[in-house]
Amino acid sequence: MAELGLRPLSLGELLDRTFSLYRDHFGLFVGITALPQLLTLAFKILAGLAPGTSQPNAIGQSRVAPGAVSPMFLLPAIVVLIVYLVVYLLAQGGTFFAVSEFYLGRTTTIGASLRRMRGRMLKLLGVTILNGLVVGAGVILLIIPGIYMACRLITCVPAALLEDLGPGESLSRSFELTKGEAGRAFLVLLLYFVLMVVALMLFQFPFTFMAQLVSQDPTGSSRLWASLSQVGEFLATVLVTPYLTIATAVFYYDLRVRKEAFDLQLLMNPGGPVQSEAPGAPPSLA
Repeated sequence: MAELGLRPLSLGELLDRTFSLYRDHFGLFVGITALPQLLTLAFKILAGLAPGTSQPNAIGQSRVAPGAVSPMFLLPAIVVLIVYLVVYLLAQGGTFFAVSEFYLGRTTTIGASLRRMRGRMLKLLGVTILNGLVVGAGVILLIIPGIYMACRLITCVPAALLEDLGPGESLSRSFELTKGEAGRAFLVLLLYFVLMVVALMLFQFPFTFMAQLVSQDPTGSSRLWASLSQVGEFLATVLVTPYLTIATAVFYYDLRVRKEAFDLQLLMNPGGPVQSEAPGAPPSLA
């Protein structure tokens, strides 16, 4: 806590703290994020090499003719999807716990961060699904309401994990914390989108372009380029995703410092649970 300092941050300071945390603990954050993405990468490459599958189009999506995919391929796909979801939730929660420890001046490891997700998987799944439904419903209503809801609910996951809240409570908590702060949340999300697009252009697009260029090559070299395109997507995702998770956690603490004097509460009770000013809210560091 002494190193980072819990105090209200401007947008520039918030982003600077985000990138500083990412840079100082690069291996840990990339390691946590890479776990689910490695599974996805392996599945996509195997799917692309399987007989009856087609090559990606200009934006990296496969053109699959009706009936081209064997039904026997569906069961492994479902299994991988379930495993991916579990590992993704573990990685997301583990990253938030790691950011929390570093942000409060403590230390942690990949294993310790992931172990803190024990018993919290169903809760995080509920939060993720409910958040997706709310934002999705907003997107259906002419896009802009969905963007607004995404900004207001940006802190629902750290609220759920760090304050031990249920799905509905965590969304309400985020909506309360981000009141009057949707603009800053939008800029955080916008920067993530820009970084992801740039990373995909650098790491994935050149290989996707080559796969399209040699798509009629009888030697099947397009499959090699398609596999390299998937590797490029993996690198882009692993490198950029931690930014959003770290920024969200830092934004969450900044909002609590601004609106609830979280820094003073922590100073008066170092190492212990800190209560939110919200009525009936549970300890924030339980």
